[in-house]
Amino acid sequence: MGSGPVTVEARSPLFVKYITPHVFIVLMPSVRIYQRKCTVCVFFQAQIEAELERHWERLLQGLSYYKSPSSASADKLKADKDVAAPLKEFGLRISKLLALDEKQSVQILQCYLQEDYRGTRDTLKTVFQDERQSQALLLKVADYYYDERVCLLRCVLLLLTYFQDERHPYRAEYANCVGKLEKDLVSHYLQQFEDLISAEAPTWETHGNMMTDRQVSRWFAQCLREQALLLEVLFLYYAYFEMPCPELIRFTRLFKDLGFGLRQTNRHLVDKSMDPLVDRIGYFCSLILVEGMDIDFLHKCALEDRTNEHQFSSSPEICKMLMSFGDISHHGPVLLGWVLLRHTLSPDESSSTVTRLGHTTLQLNVFQYLTQSLQALGSSGNNCTASTARMCIYGLLSFVITSFEEHTLGSQEHLINAVCEVLAAPSLPELFWESKPSMGLGMIVQSTVDVFPHKTRPLLQLLTALLSDKPTAKKVYMFLDKMCSFTEVYKHKPNDVISRDDETLWRRQAPKLLYPLGSGQTNLRMPVGVLGQVCVSDEGFVVRWEYSFSCWSLFTCELEMLLHVVSTADVLVHCERVKPILDLVHKVVSTDWSVSDCLLPLTSRIYMLLQRLTSVINPPMDLITSCVNCLTVLAARQPGKVWSSLHHTGFLPFTSSPLTNMAECISADGMRAGNYGNLLVLIEQPRGDYSVTVAFLRLVTTLVKGQLGSTQSRGLVPCVLLVLKEMLPTYHKWRYNTYGVRERIGCLILELVHAILNLSPEGEVQVSAPSLQALCIYSLTNTEAGQAVINIMTVGVDTIDMVLAAQPSSGGSEGPGQVLIQTVKLAFSVTNNVLRLKPPSDCMSPLEQALTQHGGHGNNLIAVLAKYIYHKHDPALPRLAIQLLKRLASVAPMSVYACLGSDAAAIRDAFLTRLQSRTEDMRIKVMILEFLTVAVETQPGLIELFLNLEVKDTGDGSKEFSLGEWSCLAVVLELLDCRQQGQYWCPPLLQRSALAFLHALWTDRRDSALSVLRTREKFWENLTTPLFGTLPSTSDTTEPCVLESCAFVMKIIGLEVYYVQSSSLEQSLKSALQRLSSGRRYEYWSECVCSLVCGVCEDDGLRSLSEIQMLISAWRTLLILSTSHSAVMQLTEDSVRRRLFTDVLESTKAALLVPQSLPCLNLGSMMTTLLLILLKQWKSELVSSPPLLPSLSLMLESVQQAGRRTMERTKAKLFSCLLAALHIQGLNGGDISQLPQLLLSVCETIQDEALALIESTRHMNQRGEVPDDSMETDTPRNIQTDQRDGVCVLALHLCKELCLVDEDGEQWLLVVRKLPVLPSILSALEQSLRFRQNLYFTEATLHLLLTLARTPQGAAAVAGAGVLQSICLPLLSVYEGPANGTSQVHMAFSRRAQDAPCWPGVYRLCMCLMESLLKTLRYSFINEALDFIGVHQERILHCLNAVRTVQSLACLDEADHTVGFLLQLSAFSKEWQFHLPQLLRDIQVNLCFLCQACTYLLHSKKMLQHYLQAKNGEALTPGPAPQLHQRAAQSASKTPSLAVDREEVESKAVQTVQCSLLKILSKTLNALQHFTPDCCQILLDQCMDLAEYKNLFVLSFSPALDSDSAPSFGTLLASINVALSMLGEVEKKKEVASVISSEETQSLKSLLMFTMENCVCVLISQAMRCLKDSTVLPRDKQRLKQELSSELQTLKHHEFFFFFPSSRVHSFPPSCGSSGGGLPRPQQASSSHHRKPSHCLRALRFCLRARSLLFSWSRPSCAMSSVKNSILTSGVNELNL
Repeated sequence: MGSGPVTVEARSPLFVKYITPHVFIVLMPSVRIYQRKCTVCVFFQAQIEAELERHWERLLQGLSYYKSPSSASADKLKADKDVAAPLKEFGLRISKLLALDEKQSVQILQCYLQEDYRGTRDTLKTVFQDERQSQALLLKVADYYYDERVCLLRCVLLLLTYFQDERHPYRAEYANCVGKLEKDLVSHYLQQFEDLISAEAPTWETHGNMMTDRQVSRWFAQCLREQALLLEVLFLYYAYFEMPCPELIRFTRLFKDLGFGLRQTNRHLVDKSMDPLVDRIGYFCSLILVEGMDIDFLHKCALEDRTNEHQFSSSPEICKMLMSFGDISHHGPVLLGWVLLRHTLSPDESSSTVTRLGHTTLQLNVFQYLTQSLQALGSSGNNCTASTARMCIYGLLSFVITSFEEHTLGSQEHLINAVCEVLAAPSLPELFWESKPSMGLGMIVQSTVDVFPHKTRPLLQLLTALLSDKPTAKKVYMFLDKMCSFTEVYKHKPNDVISRDDETLWRRQAPKLLYPLGSGQTNLRMPVGVLGQVCVSDEGFVVRWEYSFSCWSLFTCELEMLLHVVSTADVLVHCERVKPILDLVHKVVSTDWSVSDCLLPLTSRIYMLLQRLTSVINPPMDLITSCVNCLTVLAARQPGKVWSSLHHTGFLPFTSSPLTNMAECISADGMRAGNYGNLLVLIEQPRGDYSVTVAFLRLVTTLVKGQLGSTQSRGLVPCVLLVLKEMLPTYHKWRYNTYGVRERIGCLILELVHAILNLSPEGEVQVSAPSLQALCIYSLTNTEAGQAVINIMTVGVDTIDMVLAAQPSSGGSEGPGQVLIQTVKLAFSVTNNVLRLKPPSDCMSPLEQALTQHGGHGNNLIAVLAKYIYHKHDPALPRLAIQLLKRLASVAPMSVYACLGSDAAAIRDAFLTRLQSRTEDMRIKVMILEFLTVAVETQPGLIELFLNLEVKDTGDGSKEFSLGEWSCLAVVLELLDCRQQGQYWCPPLLQRSALAFLHALWTDRRDSALSVLRTREKFWENLTTPLFGTLPSTSDTTEPCVLESCAFVMKIIGLEVYYVQSSSLEQSLKSALQRLSSGRRYEYWSECVCSLVCGVCEDDGLRSLSEIQMLISAWRTLLILSTSHSAVMQLTEDSVRRRLFTDVLESTKAALLVPQSLPCLNLGSMMTTLLLILLKQWKSELVSSPPLLPSLSLMLESVQQAGRRTMERTKAKLFSCLLAALHIQGLNGGDISQLPQLLLSVCETIQDEALALIESTRHMNQRGEVPDDSMETDTPRNIQTDQRDGVCVLALHLCKELCLVDEDGEQWLLVVRKLPVLPSILSALEQSLRFRQNLYFTEATLHLLLTLARTPQGAAAVAGAGVLQSICLPLLSVYEGPANGTSQVHMAFSRRAQDAPCWPGVYRLCMCLMESLLKTLRYSFINEALDFIGVHQERILHCLNAVRTVQSLACLDEADHTVGFLLQLSAFSKEWQFHLPQLLRDIQVNLCFLCQACTYLLHSKKMLQHYLQAKNGEALTPGPAPQLHQRAAQSASKTPSLAVDREEVESKAVQTVQCSLLKILSKTLNALQHFTPDCCQILLDQCMDLAEYKNLFVLSFSPALDSDSAPSFGTLLASINVALSMLGEVEKKKEVASVISSEETQSLKSLLMFTMENCVCVLISQAMRCLKDSTVLPRDKQRLKQELSSELQTLKHHEFFFFFPSSRVHSFPPSCGSSGGGLPRPQQASSSHHRKPSHCLRALRFCLRARSLLFSWSRPSCAMSSVKNSILTSGVNELNL
């Protein structure tokens, strides 16, 4: 593969640097844009001026710039060392073939290689070495040389065309250049013309063996084309500048000798294909001579009677030459002008000469010639040359008609045809209406009026030509509306008139209806007494009645007459009369729609006329065409009305039955072709004339563009189906009589399809029948219609260039080449739209297969499309081809690089050549960059080809990349150079495309390209230049791409900072970011974004809305990134952050306060995301910022007014923002003014969402789509879907936070009274629990209810709303399943972390809710609590038993909440005993066993750790601990440090479980206090009923803690000892190292002391219960006293020793009565300082008093009183925390 084509920019000694002027490249696109009346010019005036200033001398030299070969030039070429030998050698061959200077031959070769060569450098070397290929290259260079010569002349022609046009954007520059050319232009160009006509044809002897007959013919055709162009330049020159008399004589002699192009020196070479060129030469010869006679000045002199001032008042020499004219038709206009000139200047002296020359002129059919010549000149469009020619002939005909009698000018028909062709110039009709009607063309109009309506065609033909704009249309309408004469022809004198004796004047004796129509129909009535002037002719009596009438009424009568005689033999005569009427109506309505209402009587009859004419045996095709054309014009403004009237006529195709699906449409069952289909098949195709088809296609296209309603549009389905099924695949096979009609039909078909594909979907009604767009898409993708479009696209650039080269005209937009180009462009656009709109499918359609199939030798469609880059005539053609390539590259599963084959490198070079050219059309450059941008992601091979990176291995084994010679990055970097910005060759749109390409590279992480870009000098400086500029205001939308450029820069910076470590970032990038910070650009861009958002809110119809959204999105990304990379982004100042946040808040507020505007709401949604992230990341900076809640509340209210579905995500983000703001600022220091309204808004949302959730859940369950766990499924987001960050869930959380702020609950109660929010929530909760759905909603609801239950008012409201009915029974569905018992509990708790959302967590929350309600409401809620525990008793008992076997945090958490609920319920033991006595006993037993299990697990830390590791250790660690634990487990064997980390994690896990067990133990002991007698009561109340309390612990002091042993007094003593042991450990750790914070230490110590106190209370109470129990043996009572006394004494000594270090010198004997030493005693903790006793002293004092009470139990009652007082005064209440 070669590295690139030969170019003058290449750094190679093979080539010299030569820049071709090619001004044509610069000038022609600007002219095309001007002709299309576009608002944006491709080139700047400075560029045009610079090019003209640099090359005006070459334009003056014209073709003489190219020199003949010479030995001196050859010697200079041979001596030139800058030119490589192969080029010299080939240049000499070119010089030989073209007879061109040797140096210029090499220059032409270099220009060709740069611009048109379709190969690479390597292939060029092969071409030079191969004779056959070199000969082909030689011929291509010759063609390029010929094109260069033509382009040079066209540039001069262009200057002369527009240098006086005030509307042209470059008029001043053109005029300045023409001023330089004016003096010598004629002499140079006339000499060149003489050289061309006298040039000898080349031969193989003089020009080498390559000069074959074919090349000679090619040379001569080029010669004729250049002659025509030179004459065209001269004609336009003399249209603006006067021709002196000697010049006219010279031209006359020259043209006479040339025979006006017919007597060429090489006329033997003329063939049929050259006839148009020869005729064109003759036309310009005639026009130049006529223009040189200055007829307009002659007319002016005649009117002012100063004919002697005309320069040709005496010119015998030219008169002598003209006397010999008359043998060829080109002489006619010249003779006509000269006759007029001599008749005016010397009417008496030259009467015989004038008469003779006049007869000669008429014999030459001068008016027919004029018509023919003007038609030929205007065939390629209404160009300036044709308009100038018409202006020239207009003056000639006007003066001729004024000077001579009309009957002396020959046939009136030919004269009128010539006049109508002249009036086709846009400015001439207005000039006619401003002139006097008695002079010039007005006289012939008057002559046609004199025979109207006997002859309607002449007048109507003239008036149709006199229509050009609205003023002229109104004048034509008024002219016909007030006609003053009516002309009739009588073969015999009628009986109802009287006349003079000489029969010159008739008078009507009776009224007469002018048309034999029935009564009640439109008619004209001539009254009695009307006078008529009579003249006798061959036809009979011609009577011109003095009768005033409206011609429009007469036209209506003519249509009525035709309707009456449509089936008779007179139909053809009437058709001839009606056709010009319809043509006039068509022209009037198309020019001025305002008169259409006045023409309604005419236009309304066209439908019936069309219906009847298309049904006759031999229909008049021309008249039918006129009818359809009229309807097309009407349909442009009233499509619905036209369609409603037309579809009843049977003209259009129709269907006999309604269409319901696509299959019926494609099968065409029941389709009828209509009258048009019959005309096409039976008449047009056999004849080869398709005027009706052309009109039909235009009509259907107009109806489609009219955006009919849904029903009417589907009525067009048969029409469109006929086009797609019968016409598009086969139209190229039809017979054609006229050249160019086939291309025109193809273009019209594609225009129709293009219009359908661009229909707006607005207003489409969803019905079963397919739409027009769907029909087109399906037909093009699956039928032969698609292949027909592909065939059009595969025409190829070579065929188009051949057609353009064959055109004789110099430009225009209507020639065969232009029509072909337009057809191919439409095919590109249609295919692109089909691929864009095609519904997604798993299989490829036939169209896609045909588009992407690979063909050999570059013959596939992809290669053909890519080669359109070589087309230079119309920049839109390669641009649309590249656009289609871009679409295919993104949607088709193929490799574009593979499709290009061996042409890939050459095509790449062509792309880059046009991309880097400063004179190239900017839109092509933009499209090339967009194509490359898409290729970055979808075409890896192709993008590597364009990147062209060279790889070099470095010494360390890595690879270093650098830019290759043909790398697109070099061009992109040049476009980004800050020195280029602002230049005309580098507009903002091009920079935007370059930045988009770079952004694609960064997004796709093309590291090789990025490594090259990062290290380029000043890359980051150039890239960030847009960020340091000034953004245009929102009102200035001329360059909205500037916004996109800034957005791409921000995105590139964001990607670079995100993916590259800060230490590896380039210093230049860091410097740019530092400049952004130091230059206050963050604040500037924040203000700009805020102003842009506000601008959109003021006017959401901005043209730059998409660009604004893109910039805001990029700015949002940059700010989000700065929250995590603040140091790199240099955004660390708190004041700057607060300012940026304020701007974001104001922008969001401005956008969301316009709820009716969808663009504003979309912007608001984007800004809300940014606002939420900043709230979470910049908490510390926002604490002191202004209050946030008022603004957020306003936003929420506004969003709630918008559509619920469209703003769901925005509302959710606003709720999150409100939550974050509450956490940061609260309610502004206690100000709750906005709380009521905010709470009301949130509750309204909750109620709506809850009701929607109920409906959705019910619907899903009815359809059987209920998931097992909503958290486990990936369901699509919609309003009814339960999501963690959904609107409903976030609203519930926000409501909870607001209720926490509302401490007394008054505001909540007000809302509850207004809204039934609680019933809605509870209903949704009940349904969610029953179906086990909506996990997040359920969890959030329970949290809200928990918050409400903390206050009496809230708890009462929750209970009153029926919370028990919503929770109690449905909660069974949460934990009931196929597994039961302990295994179920194990499954529920072993797989999830404690805080992860799960259904067991819901159960725990329900338990907490019951606990909170019972705690708050007390007796008011006891019945509900008992119902709850009764329903869930099995689960509760399992939970209490599961602690011994399952130590997961989830299990312990549920046990904790369960014991908490039982603790609250234990206060109502009597009620419990009454309702559920057996359950109460079971609970008491299980609580005792739970106490035993907790003590056992707390006692042995190693055993607990073993359990955790063996069973469910993976779910133990809270928060991030599992990941840390997992990572430590994976890498423990690698390094000792990781093993230490693992031990630390496991230690923390054990501590967490111990803390949970300790909480459960403390609550369990506290609950057991309610099931055992109160210590004071049992001591003081002698009549206490002991049967009310059961013995909870057996009378045993063994510390056995296994599950088989019953809980005993030893269990309680073991609990006390374990607590003391843990307390000692805490103190020891605190002294050694600060592992645990002081708060955690104090909390743990308090929990341990609370446990010990509850344990002692239960121990003493149960002991006293045994001592009072008469059923207990005295021996057991004595043993109880001894054991407890010993244990309590030991406990006292240990506590005293622990809390009072000074007493450590004392020794404490072991307990003499202790029966179990299995449990360790509390560890002795050394301390260097005295500790505050606090809870420990309370426990110590209580132990001392308890021991004394046990031994004083047998004392008399007087002692009891003192004991009571002692207990009370010592603070028995200290037992309760």
